Amino acid sequence: MNWLKNLAGRIYALYVLMIFTIFMLIFLLPMWLVSFYSLRTRVRRFVKSGRLWCRIMMPMIGCPVRTKGRENFAPGQAYIIVCNHNSFMDIPATYAGIPGIHKSLAKKEMVNAPIFGIMYKIGSVLVDRKDPASRKHSFVEMKEVLRNGMHMLLYPEGTRNKTDQPLKEFYDGAFSLAIDTKKPILPTIIRGTKEIMPPGKTFFAWPHAVKMEFLPPISTIGYTLEDMEELKAKVFRIMWEHYQNP
Repeated sequence: MNWLKNLAGRIYALYVLMIFTIFMLIFLLPMWLVSFYSLRTRVRRFVKSGRLWCRIMMPMIGCPVRTKGRENFAPGQAYIIVCNHNSFMDIPATYAGIPGIHKSLAKKEMVNAPIFGIMYKIGSVLVDRKDPASRKHSFVEMKEVLRNGMHMLLYPEGTRNKTDQPLKEFYDGAFSLAIDTKKPILPTIIRGTKEIMPPGKTFFAWPHAVKMEFLPPISTIGYTLEDMEELKAKVFRIMWEHYQNP
């Protein structure tokens, strides 16, 4: 029966790709037009369009996004949202689930993707992780996003978690940004996206509900860069324990 599931998973993956492409073409023009507005207006309109896209698309492909803990977002407060990273499906899931306006950090090479690159230019802070100057510039851009009252979404694991563990080791970036800006960290757990796109399988997908849980925010007031490892370990522990015991 494995061959049958593999075949069904590839047919389903093709269906998802077709639906994604159709929606991308529908939303391409309005998303391109918003690029002429100011930063806050541009991002706000882009995120609203992206949220509409993902909230329609995800149920259509059998992957509804269910959220818990939205009350942890205080009105008018910008957060550094740190989230576990399981698969490519985390991106539409976060657009569908995160309240308010946010930007994410993305690899600079993604901007070269045909058509899709336009969306990355607007909705993301781009970084070349191998270039120290690019990393420094992205840090400045993320601070500007937060100053404009928008959330900054970061995946502290850096890359997708293809292991059998709940989380991979965290990088420093999200925590140095939080300490520098004194913005609270809002830990977020995503479940189900790894089941949609299992690691190690090529052109395979499977319908599965996605659950996002926003945990209580963690104040960074009083932390210095000398305390960064302590803060990072605290957030890691909270997310690990909650992933294990939802």
